[in-house]
Amino acid sequence: MGLLVESRASESRWIERVWRSRSFAAVSMMMSVATSRPELVIWQQHGRVNVAVRGPESKASRAPVPVDTTFFGIVFALGTSMSHLPTSRLVDSSVEIPDTTSASFWLKGGWWSLPTYDNAEAFVARLVSQGVLAADPLVVGVLGGNSPKVSERTLQRRFVAATGLTRGGVRQIDRARQAAALLQEGSSAHDVIDRLGYFDQPHLTRSLKRYVGRSATRLRPAAEPDEPLSLLYKTETWASA
Repeated sequence: MGLLVESRASESRWIERVWRSRSFAAVSMMMSVATSRPELVIWQQHGRVNVAVRGPESKASRAPVPVDTTFFGIVFALGTSMSHLPTSRLVDSSVEIPDTTSASFWLKGGWWSLPTYDNAEAFVARLVSQGVLAADPLVVGVLGGNSPKVSERTLQRRFVAATGLTRGGVRQIDRARQAAALLQEGSSAHDVIDRLGYFDQPHLTRSLKRYVGRSATRLRPAAEPDEPLSLLYKTETWASA
């Protein structure tokens, strides 16, 4: 196996997922699955530490995997962004933080100790308390099921500003990720179509190829291994996005 990935959920309302991985010489490329959330990524190779903020990815794409590298990431909750790095400006791109050491990095006017897999929540709480990380309350409320007291046009504008994507775009990405996760668990394509509201098999196929980079057949447990996929887990917010 060329890429080992471990992840966990979080009780923090600011965090969607925490993950870590390690690459080996057996793999040089992976399929980066579309995602509607921004994330902070830290990786170390040959003793050098790198830190970057990645934005949402609007479609699946092949990405190189540096050999013998350890990775750690914090996937932020939908609608969350850094005040000086708006998510809407990071779609399909990332910003690498230049000032890093083996123990810390410079972010918005101060040095921050590198977070770990186990203390991600405490680190993010500090980001919030220092005003580095914030969320649009209107968007958070809508995602929580509240009815907005603004026009649809205003809501759409605020949603795009907060997430970098339209509500429909988030829904399509999250539904495709949900479908891929179900197929990997052994669900049939018919069950996925019925459960997630796809029109038919071609609709599911187009969605998977665009957002996951795999067909339903290639996602089945018994399928021969392809290039590894990036972090893939079930998301439940697509129905309300």
